[in-house]
This record gives sequence, C-alpha cells and structure tokens, in this order.
Amino acid sequence: MDLSPVVLEGQRVRLVPLEAGHFDALCAVGLDPDLWRWTAGHVDSPEAMRAYIDKALRLRAAGEALPFAVVEKASGTVVGCTRYGAIAPEHLRLALGWTWYGARWQGAGPNPAATYLPLRHAFDVLGCIRVELKTDVLNARSRRAILGIGATEEGVLRRHIVTSTGRVRDTVLFSIVDHDWPDVRRRLEARLRR
Repeated sequence: MDLSPVVLEGQRVRLVPLEAGHFDALCAVGLDPDLWRWTAGHVDSPEAMRAYIDKALRLRAAGEALPFAVVEKASGTVVGCTRYGAIAPEHLRLALGWTWYGARWQGAGPNPAATYLPLRHAFDVLGCIRVELKTDVLNARSRRAILGIGATEEGVLRRHIVTSTGRVRDTVLFSIVDHDWPDVRRRLEARLRR
C-alpha cells in the first residue's frame, strides 16, 4: 500500500494532504463544541486545534495515518477533515474516519464526496480488502449515515474509549469489504449525481 500523501478530487470537493498551514482555516470552522460531542478528544481552542493537527502530522510521518483537509471547490473553503488511520498494510486494511465538518457543511454538504473519494482510492488504488468505520454508540446520526452508504454494522466494542470528558464510550464498528465495494460505489455515485 502506497500511503504517500495524495490529492483526491471530485466535482464538489478536494481532499488535500493536511498541513500545518491549514490551522487558521480549520480554527474558523472547527472550534464548535458540538462537532466534538461524540469524539474521544475535544478541540475547543486554537491550542487544541494546533495539537490536533500536529498529532495527525506525526501519525502521517510514522506511516500510521493519512490525514486530509476537506476543501469545498466552489469557494476554496476548508470545511473540515477526514483521514485514513489504523492502517494495516499487511492485511490490506485501514480505517476511514476522524471526520468532521463545520456546522454549515454538515448533512448533505461535502460528506458524500468526502466519503466516496477516499473509499474509491482505498479499494481501487491501494488495493484494500477492508475499510473500517467507527462511531460512538450514542451518535445516531453518524450510525445512520454509515449504514446509508452501505456499510455493514459488525458489532459494538464495549467500553472502548475514555473520552476527554471521562465518559467511557462504547464504539460501533462497521466495515466495507472489497466484495461490498461495487454496490457501495454505485450507491455513492448515485447520491453524487443528485
């Protein structure tokens, strides 16, 4: 698996390798406490955003993640982030997640394309046989969205993560495997055509 930084481009969004220079743009859209309600960490200040970006870049340098800034093409605005993580090249497996968008871009906005592009790259270019997605068991909106793209819910990882608030989170694990990809691809491409 060649996990070199890459630009993934669609009609509405461009996923570009996350860089320290995205700091101001990400602060402008990403310091809303509601964005971090269901995550393990909490980015509620410029200092926390700097730490978030720095950690993502350290993980990329170590070959453990491939983070992207999500850019709305029409405006050139950085609207959020997503990334590959939990990368296991020997098993042709990775996770897609750590995804968030500023409130204005949630819902239909960039999400279908910003999900489709890295999935297409994972299966069609990197040769993955499995992509995992996870979310907080309490995050009903995220669970519906993941199921809506055609992922399979595999179960709950009980008492999986201690969040920054001290709450012990149960995590729902989903997957898309190479045999599922053609149907998932058709479903996402149909949404993108709407």
